[in-house]
Amino acid sequence: MNTIKYKILGLCTCLFLVSTNIQAQKKKTAVAPASYTIEGNITGLADATTVQLVPGATHSSELPVAETTLKDGKFTFTGKLKEPRFFYVMFGKSKGNIPVMVENTKIKITASGSVSKEEGEWISFKDIVVSGSKSHDYYKKETAFRDELDKDYEAYHTKDSDELSKLIGAANRDKNTKVSDSLQKLAVWKKFEADEKAFFTKVEKSSKDLIAKHKATWWGPFFMMISYSYFTPEQKPIYEQFSETAKKSYYGQVVDKDLNPKSLIGTSVANFGLKDKNGKAYNVKDIVAGKKYILVDFWASWCGPCRKEIPNLKTAYAEYGAKGFEILSISIDKDEKAWQKALAQENMQWHNLLDDDKVSKSFNVKTIPATYLVDSKGVIIGDNLRGAELEAKLKELLKS
Repeated sequence: MNTIKYKILGLCTCLFLVSTNIQAQKKKTAVAPASYTIEGNITGLADATTVQLVPGATHSSELPVAETTLKDGKFTFTGKLKEPRFFYVMFGKSKGNIPVMVENTKIKITASGSVSKEEGEWISFKDIVVSGSKSHDYYKKETAFRDELDKDYEAYHTKDSDELSKLIGAANRDKNTKVSDSLQKLAVWKKFEADEKAFFTKVEKSSKDLIAKHKATWWGPFFMMISYSYFTPEQKPIYEQFSETAKKSYYGQVVDKDLNPKSLIGTSVANFGLKDKNGKAYNVKDIVAGKKYILVDFWASWCGPCRKEIPNLKTAYAEYGAKGFEILSISIDKDEKAWQKALAQENMQWHNLLDDDKVSKSFNVKTIPATYLVDSKGVIIGDNLRGAELEAKLKELLKS
């Protein structure tokens, strides 16, 4: 009897072990989801509000990959990705957004939205929760230091420094260098400039450390894309540190394309109009009228290599300006005050206009400084000519 009892017990044990082993094998061989589903539940917004899924972190204005509308506060997107990607869930035709790192899994987004009638019906959100995406969780963890940077930024932007900045800007617009110089000598302004320099040094170090930490994976190029609005030649060594795997990733290829944009030599420049520091509109055709060659120079006040190149531009302008050479500098600055300040410091004696995003995009500007030498017919005959190269080209073209 005991023998039968032990045999039954042994059989049950074997069946249990087999069952456990099968379950373990299932877990080991479980296939990752082949697609993603994003389910949103947003309170506070009207039904039929447009919802779009728009790629982010690309330095370009991207078209939505999917579009729907809210119904009872809910929306759903589905799709497939080869690797995690950063997106913005846009509401109301780009009136407000929620960033999310999307991967092939089920993702849920909840938030409370509100519409501000006083500010062009912009949509703001609070109590945002994104769940289900491990990539999103990691992205939030690795970029949490930015909250501290925001606090640092607010700390040195005091009421006094903001008011002084307005006064300096007004003096620069009025070309009152005496007042501008005296204001910039004040202790309050000196402290502000020192604090600002320290802040941006900290930002630069934090960004480089974050990128270097992830140089072996696609995260490295991704963090590089979100750390820099525009690339300069100084960022090329950052890209070169990436592993081949990172370079071949989606964001690795985007970075490479931005750092090494396709040449526009041989293409024609369309006419465009922009405003100068006084708000006066200029048409590029009027600027180049009667000129043999014009150098279209894209730069920014915060771009070190751009500022270093200005003395070379001044030399070229002094040498060839009377021979039919013109320069048109276009700043991509988002901060008009910073642009005004740089103009006052650099004293460039040629047309300086402020970009409207459309012009830089038409030139496919991805890195700065970016220069395009255009002939009298509006055809680009050279690009990225600087220093000695620009001098040699102008000498060749204007040798008579």
